[in-house]
Amino acid sequence: MAAASAATFSVGSAFSFGTKASQLPQSKLSSVRFNSQSSLATFSGLKAATFVTCESESSFLGKESNAALRCSVAPKAQKSSQRSQHRLNPQASYKVAVLGAAGGIGQPLALLIKMSPLVSALHLYDIANVKGVAADLSHCNTPSQVLDFTGAAELPNSLKGVDIVVIPAGVPRKPGMTRDDLFNINASIVKTLVEAVADNCPDAFIHIISNPVNSTVPIAAEVLKKKGVYDPKKLFGVTTLDVVRANAFVAEKKNLKLIDVDVPVVGGHAGITILPLLSKTKPSVSFTDEEVQELTVRIQNAGTEVVEAKAGAGSATLSMAYAAARFVESSLRALDGDADVYECSFVQSDLTDLPFFASRVKLGRKGVETIISSDLQGLTEYEQKALEALKPELKASIEKGIAFAQREPVAA
Repeated sequence: MAAASAATFSVGSAFSFGTKASQLPQSKLSSVRFNSQSSLATFSGLKAATFVTCESESSFLGKESNAALRCSVAPKAQKSSQRSQHRLNPQASYKVAVLGAAGGIGQPLALLIKMSPLVSALHLYDIANVKGVAADLSHCNTPSQVLDFTGAAELPNSLKGVDIVVIPAGVPRKPGMTRDDLFNINASIVKTLVEAVADNCPDAFIHIISNPVNSTVPIAAEVLKKKGVYDPKKLFGVTTLDVVRANAFVAEKKNLKLIDVDVPVVGGHAGITILPLLSKTKPSVSFTDEEVQELTVRIQNAGTEVVEAKAGAGSATLSMAYAAARFVESSLRALDGDADVYECSFVQSDLTDLPFFASRVKLGRKGVETIISSDLQGLTEYEQKALEALKPELKASIEKGIAFAQREPVAA
């Protein structure tokens, strides 16, 4: 399945939330905690803050975001301490829809998004069993209002006024299945959902998690083109899980502090199309040829590793939800005006001769601001050969998605 990354939050006398700030050339993870030390009014059941402390362990925020929060939040907190009736409210002003919210990825992903202080409304859609998920999440005392929508008749309303649409809907991988085995079922699901997005929130960021991403993103693009609303800057294949895995595996292998590790991953989101650029790892670290081979293969096959470990009981749902939540939080920060947001994503690209390619991109209020080309410069011989080797398979997957969408009529 696809990827996601999450934050850590603490609830009680302190409210901490995570968000990821990547930087060029490196992304770092940390957390911000709002500690309550005065009798401020509560905010959605969570204590407001009088000062901000930045810690080196947690989820999404980097140094630049921490500094910005100090500047923007601390003065407000001081004023609030002087006027105890005033609240310190995070700017919860964005609506997010999760399509496939009752599934193995959708449920933990919805929980993580519910924890974001930037989300004002969380719309949960699925064909069944979503009402209970929404009821459960609505008891969490965080700012966003949770609404549930069931079945095709309620799909349009689930998308009205939404800023970000996340699509984890579809069937999961099972032992022995490849991502291509998922194609016939998930291709139709993605097509139908993206048609609804085009009709009801054409300006939203669209995050595609449903596999095979190498094909479902081109399907989404073709549907949006037919609807006359395609904006390549706002369509994303979520490949963040490949980055999350690469960071975790490299940190473990080289005994590095995980928060410092950043490995760009390019190409696609299946098998050999996943190319971790280990030579670009931050902090700079040396690998033997054997380590490069071992780590590359493990990152490429990590999804299968989880499928086999679960022995038929599921696929990589939790790590995928974590990675997807990280990408949602990065998108929210970009929409909110953060000028230093970088993530890897499978997008329309001119970096190679392929129409879509995963690489590091800079995000802004209008979606992709810049595709970072420097990561493909100065590759090692191993990486250059692997890049050329992945292109035929990725090209075939892209063309398969385009062909599917072109032969299928689009709903009026």
